[in-house]
Amino acid sequence: MPDPSDDGPAPRIEPFGPVPASPRGVVVVLHGGRSRSREPAHRGLAYLRMLPFARVVKTRETAVYLLRYRFRGWNDGARDALRDAEWAVTELGRVHPGVPIALVGHSMGGRAALGAAGGDGVVAVCALAPWVEAAEPVAQLAGRAVVIAHGDRERMTDPAGSYAYAVHAKQVTDRVARFDVLGDGHAMLRRAGDWSSLVRRFVLGELGIEPIDPEIANAMAEPSPTGLRVELRKRDQYKGAAS
Repeated sequence: MPDPSDDGPAPRIEPFGPVPASPRGVVVVLHGGRSRSREPAHRGLAYLRMLPFARVVKTRETAVYLLRYRFRGWNDGARDALRDAEWAVTELGRVHPGVPIALVGHSMGGRAALGAAGGDGVVAVCALAPWVEAAEPVAQLAGRAVVIAHGDRERMTDPAGSYAYAVHAKQVTDRVARFDVLGDGHAMLRRAGDWSSLVRRFVLGELGIEPIDPEIANAMAEPSPTGLRVELRKRDQYKGAAS
């Protein structure tokens, strides 16, 4: 795979916390961006928004990295964020050979995570309020576990688009679930704890560090479209159901 830095600044893989010598799982966190921009990516709001998700999946057994893209934009056919994500998967597969990889992305980062799912070692993809368009490819999701979540007060990306994408994804992998986060929007602030809980339960379960979460497993087991329109429970509801 060509190094994306060949045509501009280099992408960066930035570790979050200590990297275990022999991790059981690798997590790559991908922030959002813009549809078009050749400005260099930086640690702005989109990047900072993903720090809580990096924190909740960081354990003694996980190596967690945040990807900083070369550019802030997707940039049409250049698909710069996707190229950077694919590069990161390849690089981390080299650094941690044989270790399963989970991708977590928001908005443009969700689109990049879904697109990079076919990389060697990737076992799971979590896309939060992903920006996806019609005719987006899904073949790369075969054999992967996929969770998509979208708020019903979304104003930046289209929940109907992520639902249509999930329907298509269900045709190549039966391990797909999609959650509606009622009362929240693109910034994921009103129900921040619920978004974080979903990411942690899914990622650590798929990496084998925690048991597979029953709420997510049940949603995946539902036929389409039932398991793709699941209302995400609040954390107190989840705890009550589990007790």
